[in-house]
Amino acid sequence: MALPLLRLPDGWALAPGSLDGRVVLVTGAYGGLGAAVARAVARAGATVVITGRRKRQLEQLYDAMVSEGLPEPVIHPLDLEVATPSDYEALADGLERDFGRLDGVVHAAVSFKELTPLAVHKPDDWLRVMHVNVSAPFALTQACLPLLTRAPDSAVVFVLDNPELVQRAHWGAYGVSKSALERLVEILHQETESSSLRAHALVPAPMRTTLRRAAYFGEDTMIQPLPNATAEVVVHLLGEQGKATRGAALDLRVRA
Repeated sequence: MALPLLRLPDGWALAPGSLDGRVVLVTGAYGGLGAAVARAVARAGATVVITGRRKRQLEQLYDAMVSEGLPEPVIHPLDLEVATPSDYEALADGLERDFGRLDGVVHAAVSFKELTPLAVHKPDDWLRVMHVNVSAPFALTQACLPLLTRAPDSAVVFVLDNPELVQRAHWGAYGVSKSALERLVEILHQETESSSLRAHALVPAPMRTTLRRAAYFGEDTMIQPLPNATAEVVVHLLGEQGKATRGAALDLRVRA
């Protein structure tokens, strides 16, 4: 792994209202981690823009957040499998028109189908995974760069995976995409380290998510914790507290 692996300081705590007044875009917002991040970002005081390809599930997340007493999120359907550069530009233009700012992007959307040997990995599945996991985050980030770099302090958070695990056999396009995503973070950091925009990567510990169930079908996924704690770390990275870990991968895995 080329990015430095850092740990949270002992006894760290999330500062209340750490995202007050900010606008944060979350992709894959109705997924396990995405929904937890959307809630955590809203609790921290930000206006959260939730995206995903299924409008109905975005509406369900909206209703759930409002019923929990959280600030109303903003729905923007976006299918990363088929979105074009014009779609990303339209999203950025809408953010500028409606809010005049963008302070953070969390790339929580992910494509994973199953563990597959390369010999039988369907090319269409490979291309889909690489597009959703690498090309789409690049294109969306690029479209949002003018807004992000205009903010006094902004951050883009990319979610990686256990690097020792995904380089093994059968992880296929997903494993390759996470390695490529790491390179994307490294390059983005080098190109923005003198600006107000911070590039961050996150290596979560095991979580109770749909992806985990698909990859570890012999495991009782219910024994894993919900993504809530990981979502709070994402909030940490998005705010002023995250500055110390720019250009690095924050590793949440339990130490051996």
